[in-house]
Amino acid sequence: MRIIPTILLLILCITGHAQRVRIAAAADLRFAMDEIVAAYKSEHPNVNLEVIYGSSGNAYTQISNGGAPYDIYFSADISYPQRLYEAGLTVHEPTLYAIGRIALWSSSIDVSKGFSVLSENSRARIAIANPSHAPYGERAVEALTYMGLYDKVKSQLIYGENISQAAQFCLTGNAQIGILALALVMSPNMQTKGNYYLIDDGTHNSLQQGFVILNRAKDNALAHDFARYISSPPAITILEKYGFELPERTTRRYINREKRSSDDFM
Repeated sequence: MRIIPTILLLILCITGHAQRVRIAAAADLRFAMDEIVAAYKSEHPNVNLEVIYGSSGNAYTQISNGGAPYDIYFSADISYPQRLYEAGLTVHEPTLYAIGRIALWSSSIDVSKGFSVLSENSRARIAIANPSHAPYGERAVEALTYMGLYDKVKSQLIYGENISQAAQFCLTGNAQIGILALALVMSPNMQTKGNYYLIDDGTHNSLQQGFVILNRAKDNALAHDFARYISSPPAITILEKYGFELPERTTRRYINREKRSSDDFM
């Protein structure tokens, strides 16, 4: 299925008329997507790919209002591209490309015991992404609520514009603990500077991440070829490296909330 588009892409590059692709990507993808783009460019050195990272909600608003010249939209929450599809703004239905996870992270506090460290450190500032437009922030609030901790710690919360900024708050010491994307925690910089605790995915709604090609890229061969590349073995290897779970390899674990107590996670 890749033969014809790839040949077309090669012809465009050879003739000097390679198309440009602008990608809006969720902030949790910063390290993984940079590596995926680099791997793709190693196979197609003359292509022009530009990635703009930010919160999924803000990108959705920009695209839906017609003010963002993006060709592909990678969201941390598949519901955003689904809405764009329903509004007739995409070439296809959303493609589920990964499932994200959240984790506690700190450079100064041992978080290996999980959520109990929040109760033990009542003065610690806790960084999360803004839950009003960032899916990782929403899931952080859901997990805290499920654990019965949200009302206790909400005065300690500080909000990043997106999950990348929340992680930056932790790295600079503006926050002592973060509830962050595992994909950022798995970056070399954060692995060497702190420790993390993977939060059970039954404490929050699934972070199903999806992408769409937008209508402006309907005839953009490069956009279509890069979209296909996301499911290729090299891209999958990179996504898994950063802690993303692949949809076809994941058996989602659901919790019977009436029978399982939050004490199970403490």
